[in-house]
Amino acid sequence: MRKVYILPNLFTAGSLFCGMLAIFEILGSYIQDNAPSAVPDACFLILISALLDVCDGAVARLTRSASFFGLNFDSLSDLVAFGVAPAILAFSACWAAYPRLAAAVCSLYTICGALRLARFNVQATREEKKSFHGLPIPGAALAAISLTWLFDANPALAAHLPKETILPPAMVVLAYLMVSKVPFYGLKSINFGGRQHFEILVTIVVIACLIFLLKQHLDVVLAAVAWSYVLISAAVGLLQHPAPVPDEAPLSAPPSSPSRPNRTRE
Repeated sequence: MRKVYILPNLFTAGSLFCGMLAIFEILGSYIQDNAPSAVPDACFLILISALLDVCDGAVARLTRSASFFGLNFDSLSDLVAFGVAPAILAFSACWAAYPRLAAAVCSLYTICGALRLARFNVQATREEKKSFHGLPIPGAALAAISLTWLFDANPALAAHLPKETILPPAMVVLAYLMVSKVPFYGLKSINFGGRQHFEILVTIVVIACLIFLLKQHLDVVLAAVAWSYVLISAAVGLLQHPAPVPDEAPLSAPPSSPSRPNRTRE
């Protein structure tokens, strides 16, 4: 096997490790009797995983150590940390009321996340340079865990808006956006070592100030930021890139002959 780059893959391994710890936190709370809620700790670990996921790409670009191995390792890490862990977290919040629905919806979310990552790996060298086709799975994960954390930290909100009726539709929406062709702007496309638009710096500073001022209500900040990104990006993507209308084929056009299948092995 060829040698691999250590530094960016260490960040990827750390992201995967935090994702696994989040899963263990969720499962451990159900194994132990009278255990405190594991939602805040699990969400915080997934947040750290997301930060490390951003760092591994930035480090790879700054050190010019991007590789095909790192691309695939990053996708496998993302599937666990942002596909499996948020699905288990959402399932644990809804299974008591709707066990089959929760299992189906959370499985759909993870499957769509896997499809999103597979499509990204195929298109990474061709199409997805400035924007992503479909919601990036880290953004979907942060939006998913933010709702679970918000309901867990605010029982009064959960009393008026039952989480069992909010989380399943939200997971379906996130699953659809991940496999859609709506363009989304991602943090990984920002080259922190080069010049960027001034608005990007202002946005990062504003978010950092909000986190500092409202650190006691991090669940509210995360929900506001994550869902603002999802909804605004989806709306902008749909407005700037409307779905093309297919041309009608002429009635007299003969049917095209089927092309010979390509038998080249992948």
